[in-house]
Amino acid sequence: MRIGLLGTGPWARAAYAPALAGHGSLDFTGVWGRRPEAAAELAGEYGGRAYDDVDALFADVDAVAVALPPAVQAELAVRAAAAGRHLLLDKPLALGVAEGRAVVEAVERAGVASVVFFTTRFQSEPEAWIDVQAGTAGWFTARAQWLGSVFTDESPFAASPWRREKGALWDVGPHALSVLLPVLGDVRRVAAAVHGPADTVHLVLDHAAGASSTVALSLTAPPAAAGADVELRGEAGVTLLPRSTEGAVPALSRAADALVTAVSTGRPHPCDAAFALRVTEILTEAEALLGKDVG
Repeated sequence: MRIGLLGTGPWARAAYAPALAGHGSLDFTGVWGRRPEAAAELAGEYGGRAYDDVDALFADVDAVAVALPPAVQAELAVRAAAAGRHLLLDKPLALGVAEGRAVVEAVERAGVASVVFFTTRFQSEPEAWIDVQAGTAGWFTARAQWLGSVFTDESPFAASPWRREKGALWDVGPHALSVLLPVLGDVRRVAAAVHGPADTVHLVLDHAAGASSTVALSLTAPPAAAGADVELRGEAGVTLLPRSTEGAVPALSRAADALVTAVSTGRPHPCDAAFALRVTEILTEAEALLGKDVG
C-alpha cells in the first residue's frame, strides 16, 4: 500500500517517517509539509519524494498519515478521505466536535479505513493488559494520571503552539481516555472538571458500566513527577497498567499494521475516527466545565 506523510515537525521526524519508511507492507511514497524545505529534507532522509502540492501527493498514494496540529489535521483528513485515501491519524482527531464529525462523515462517505494513533493502545504490553481488563467484569473505580513535563528546553514539543494554547486536557487527555473507555465503557457524563497548577486539570468521569474514574492531566509537572499510571479496582482486585518497553516507532508500526488490516478486511479498528470523535466529545464536555471553574 502506497502511503504519504503529511507533516515535517518533531513528531513526524521522530516517529512517523521512520515507522512508515521501515514498514514491510507500505511503500513510503513521499512527504508534504507546510515548510517545503523541511519536506525535502525529510523525504531525502527516508527515500520518498517531497511534494509541494498536497493534492499531488493524494493522487500518488493509497493512504496518508498525518503528523500535524489537530486543527490542520482535521481539514486535510477530510480532503484526503474525499480523494479516496485511507487515513492514519494522530490524536486528538480535532479540537472541536464539528471538525471531528466532519472527518468521520468524510470517512463514511468515501468508504475508506481510518486508524487514529493513540500510542498506548498500540504498545504490546499495555494493549494486552487493556484487552484482559476489558474482558473482566466488576470494575468499581479507576485512577488515571498522565503527567508530562513538556515545556522544558529538553522537550521537542516545548514550542508547540497548540499544546501551549490547549494544554494537557487535549494533549494527554486522549491517552487516558483511550485506556479507560475500552475497560470501563463510554463516559455517560463528565461529573466534574477543575483546574490544578498551571495547565493541570482533574476530571471525574461517570462510565456507562457503572464505574467511576478520576483523571489527572498535566504538561507542566516537575520532571521528577512526570509519568503515566492507570490503576483499576474492582471485584477482581487491583491492577496497574504495565509500562511499555517500546518507543513510539514500534507502536506506530503496529498502528500501520492495523490500517493495512482494516483496508484488507473492511472491518473498522477499535481506534478508528469514530472512536476518536467520541474522545473529542468527552474532552469538549470537560473543557466546558473547566470554563465554569474559577480556580
